[in-house]
Formats: sequence, structure tokens, C-alpha cells
Amino acid sequence: MLRPKKTKFRTTHKGYIRVLEQRSTKIFFGWYGLKAIEPGLITSKQIEATRRAMIRKIKKSGKIWIRAYPDIPVTSKPVEVRMGKGKGAVDHFVCRVKPGKILFEINGVSLKLAKELLRKGSMKLPLRTKFVQKK
Repeated sequence: MLRPKKTKFRTTHKGYIRVLEQRSTKIFFGWYGLKAIEPGLITSKQIEATRRAMIRKIKKSGKIWIRAYPDIPVTSKPVEVRMGKGKGAVDHFVCRVKPGKILFEINGVSLKLAKELLRKGSMKLPLRTKFVQKK
């Protein structure tokens, strides 16, 4: 699972995703990509499941780049614990996704196979995505 080696702060606030993505909106590494249409949080398990689904189909032809990295800790308290006594321990890590962010990129495969790969990968994600091609 993806997780940072070290974080500046142990816990963070949840925050809100209100704006469009500014930085990673264009395909940089490959020819085809998977772009987020709506905002949301993607866990490291979901990223790994998406990667596995695409790797299983791509076999040894082509390359996949993961552009979303889960670096925000999410805390949770144990079951049946009373209110109070501070914030819980870190449970897992998530990636905040703004609309317009490129999540995955593929290179070295045909257009038909790339569409199929990214469609299978998007099934594992909790938000709507679309297929994009480098211009």
C-alpha cells in the first residue's frame, strides 16, 4: 500500500475540496490518461486495486504511471469507545482529488486496449472519471 515514509504532522483536518485542479491537468508521461470529473478522496487501497486491475490486463506490454499519491492521514477511534479523550490514531492514508486531476497514465498500448484498461481501473475508484488522450 502507498503511504508516506514521514509526515510533518501526525494528524490533519479533513478540509474541503472546492476548486478545480490547477497543476496536474495535462498528460505528462504517457499517451492516454484517466481524469477525475468530480472531487473526492481516494484511499491507498483503492489506488492499489486500480493498479492491479490494469496490470492484470496490460500484461507486459506498456507502462502505467500513478499520478495520485495518498499523503493525508485519516484517523479513527476503536469501536465502542466513549466520546472525548482526543483524536484517534492514524488508520489509513488518502489522496484529495480535485476535478480535472489526471490520476493514471498509460503508454505503449493501442487506443482500444487503453480504453479498456482505464475503464476497468475506473470501476475501482469512488468518483467519476473520463478517458483522455494526449493532443
